[in-house]
Amino acid sequence: MSEHITQQNRDMAQVLAKIVDDKAIWVAERKQAQPLETFRDALEPSDRNFYEALSGDKTKFILECKKASPSKGLIRDDFDLDYIASIYANHADAISVLTDEKYFQGNFDFLPQVKKLTTQPVLCKDFMIDTYQVYLARHYQANAILLMLSVLNNEEYKELAEVAHSLGMGVLTEVSNDEELERAIELKAKVVGINNRNLRDLTIDLNRTKELAPKLPEGTTVISESGIYNHQQVRDLSKFANGFLIGSSLMAEQNLELAVRKVLIGENKVCGLTHADDAAKAYQAGAVFGGLIFADKSQRKVDEEAARLTMAGAPLKYVGVFQNHSVEEVTNLANALELSAVQLHGDEDQAFVDDLKQNLDDSVEVWKAYGVMEDMPSFINNVDRHLLDSKVGNQSGGTGVAFDWTKINDKNVMLAGGLNPDNVAEAAELGVKGLDLNSGVESELGKKSKQKLEQAFKAIRNY
Repeated sequence: MSEHITQQNRDMAQVLAKIVDDKAIWVAERKQAQPLETFRDALEPSDRNFYEALSGDKTKFILECKKASPSKGLIRDDFDLDYIASIYANHADAISVLTDEKYFQGNFDFLPQVKKLTTQPVLCKDFMIDTYQVYLARHYQANAILLMLSVLNNEEYKELAEVAHSLGMGVLTEVSNDEELERAIELKAKVVGINNRNLRDLTIDLNRTKELAPKLPEGTTVISESGIYNHQQVRDLSKFANGFLIGSSLMAEQNLELAVRKVLIGENKVCGLTHADDAAKAYQAGAVFGGLIFADKSQRKVDEEAARLTMAGAPLKYVGVFQNHSVEEVTNLANALELSAVQLHGDEDQAFVDDLKQNLDDSVEVWKAYGVMEDMPSFINNVDRHLLDSKVGNQSGGTGVAFDWTKINDKNVMLAGGLNPDNVAEAAELGVKGLDLNSGVESELGKKSKQKLEQAFKAIRNY
């Protein structure tokens, strides 16, 4: 190691070494308790193809079941594997399961439990140092294993990979620096996971994927691992990686379904909901947010009772859209309906926003919409989210017209205005925080079209 290595780096290098030492003890004890000869002859080849699941043009996702980690401690207190697997079953291309007991609170028993509830290949994620663990993973129905080049030398890697392949299992080969990348190439690894976390000091650098991925031979499947928290990062890195392994950021969220949607397709909203069945259509298609319009000028206006009935249709996060209402009116409706956010679509200024923030519950976000004609507007401060919409004449919002998106310089915004199944893919490529759909997914004014919603969200996911 370099003379310049910090004490923290030394400590983390020791942590990794300690984990591997502890794993050797665990393997020795497990061999005594569950000898290889008691199950080896009964092993059947893997019935789910890991390599095939990660092939193809679309961005792939390995979603992870992880209760705890050395860097974060306990991540998910309520670790309900049946619930987690039921969500991942609808979104993942493969599912990663932590089986290390001491540092990740994992267990080999988790593997068959997840496999039973899903159709995707299941990856056993552990510190693999002995062929016994590979056989054990297959015994517990895993379809693939993780092999870390920070832990294994080339000969050890070959030995473990050979056993995995003999059982029809796939191998995710993890690298975190240039030296390990060169070894992965030499070892002809088919699927290479680039860990954006430095295992020696636990820092995250997403540029590691950008730096290392182009050096891999054509035909290698590249998976970006660690530090992926939002869809904007996914869009940015998808130019360099074929897929992503995502765990901690999802496991930390109570509502796992919405957490997965946010990362895979973005924080998208369907606005102008007027009926419970429209809310259900929006949710089933893939929306995170549902918009309820209280503005008097809108043809999709709802009152409190209609809003309540609409909200009963689906567990979306609901956003109330207001236009030149009083602080009291906005606050009262936000509290009564337990809205996730209020969106201001009128002439509300900084003083209004500051006053509103003082009165609203901390859990309610304030969004500000801006009508765009020629130039980009100046953003108001103390706002949780900015939304750019088309302005046609005096009308802002609900115009069905798109503005010139090349003018967007701050990608940390919601984009609205004229979005429909034909242009949402292009809009999603901009890498904004989320898209806001309304008239472009209607069959008639105020009535959402199931078909158009499905087409739109399919187009958003097609990257």
